[in-house]
Amino acid sequence: MDLKELTEFLVKKLVKNPENISVTEKTNEKIITIIVMVPKDEIGKVIGYRGKTVNAIRTIVQASSYMNNLPKVKIEVEER
Repeated sequence: MDLKELTEFLVKKLVKNPENISVTEKTNEKIITIIVMVPKDEIGKVIGYRGKTVNAIRTIVQASSYMNNLPKVKIEVEER
């Protein structure tokens, strides 16, 4: 499972309507940026209280990146 798929899997398990989630990936030599587009009414579930949920997702994806010798990962959550 690549990093985009892992992020998408984790985020879709948190929301009521997973079909409204879109995940894109931008890659350059030193960093992988994963952009998660979430509807306004569900963004709170993805971010969590004081950002704890999104930070946990970042930690899991960054650990996977490290274990597979991939570049650093940055995850951005944006409102649709």
